[in-house]
Amino acid sequence: MMTAASARLYARYNAWADKVMFDAVAALPPGEDVKPRVSLFKNIVHTLNHNYVIDQIWRGHLEGRDHGYTARNTIDHPPLAELWAKQHEAHQWYIAWADRITDASINEQVDYELIGGNKGAMKRGEILMHIVTHHSYHRGFAADLFFQVPARPPTMDLPVYFRDAPAEYRC
Repeated sequence: MMTAASARLYARYNAWADKVMFDAVAALPPGEDVKPRVSLFKNIVHTLNHNYVIDQIWRGHLEGRDHGYTARNTIDHPPLAELWAKQHEAHQWYIAWADRITDASINEQVDYELIGGNKGAMKRGEILMHIVTHHSYHRGFAADLFFQVPARPPTMDLPVYFRDAPAEYRC
């Protein structure tokens, strides 16, 4: 069972790990971030864009409103810096949400409809855990693409967060 304290931790960890990834992508040689790759999402930025879209979909579910998406990714993606600005705003929303949540409200059930039309229900904390693990999974896709550059991907594991995250990402 997730607690309000763990929600605050995971929302901040997710934001920190994404910043580490976006900074590493920005440091790649010019054009490598959007160079076509053998991957589900075709390039590094489009992979990260998928995470942003999923954040917006689940934010809509948490807010009890239509999210407006008809697919789990957009046809195209913004440039990396613009995508980071959008993703950063999304992280700020999730962090503020986690800061307001209580142990009781984190266990409230949220009904939702997935993009394909399937309906389901999860607790608010389970939704947050899905978002965090989803980001981790697709940051892994992006990290794998670094080897096609070739470049070394960043390390974003939870123990590294505990060791390295600056105060702005701490509870």
